Amino acid sequence: MEQSISSLFLHREVLISIRLPVHYNEARQYPLLLINDGQDFEALRMNHILTDLQINETIQPVIVVGIHAGTDRLQEYGTVCKPDYAHRGSKAGATTDFVLKELLSFLNENYPIETQNITYAGFSLGGLMALDMVWNHSDVFSKTGIFSGALWWRQKALDAGYRDIDRIMHEQIRNSQTKQDLRFWFQTGTNDETDDRDHDGIIDSIQDTLECIAELERKGFAWGKDINYCETIGGEHNPETWSRAMPDFLIWAFGK
Repeated sequence: MEQSISSLFLHREVLISIRLPVHYNEARQYPLLLINDGQDFEALRMNHILTDLQINETIQPVIVVGIHAGTDRLQEYGTVCKPDYAHRGSKAGATTDFVLKELLSFLNENYPIETQNITYAGFSLGGLMALDMVWNHSDVFSKTGIFSGALWWRQKALDAGYRDIDRIMHEQIRNSQTKQDLRFWFQTGTNDETDDRDHDGIIDSIQDTLECIAELERKGFAWGKDINYCETIGGEHNPETWSRAMPDFLIWAFGK
């Protein structure tokens, strides 16, 4: 089903897609999964994947909410601490406020959701937004899934003296003072892109993801325990690839 929420923070109507569990029962509480770019649910085959995993009791029942992106997606998704070098992501703070203060309140009033230990996922720039949200609000979220995340997000252009330390999400993690109780699931495709800025034979999307994971490891998060990495052979930067990886993510996040 789809519903609309009028957002004071984003100054628009935000459409959300809601997928209730098989054998939904209002008398019990369910874990919640939020996903950016909910307009892609059909291309992702979310209904089929969720139904199959729940009927076979591979995952526990979960309420899944897809947040549809607006026409200003390049401004509404990003990192709250700063926009990128081209001033994209300037409304990421408004998106954060919408999720925390409007969306979660709406869901809590209308559905039997667990209001803590929420999982948040996203694709590409929406994946970066999900990671930024979870990293900065560990009191609300416990797990995040980043599919082909835009972890290249940087404060300097490549032709303006860019160095790897200019990647914004990496910098946020590096400068964090505490280790939070979080878990991370990352996916990339070997054909996500062709760019290789340092000509080392590894495409940038894989390099940026693995080096983001390395920053998390330096903070004490453990590969295989707190961090899971899925590399999709032949995977491209599109919903078809993310759909292929989706069952693995759901089992990781909600497996019985």
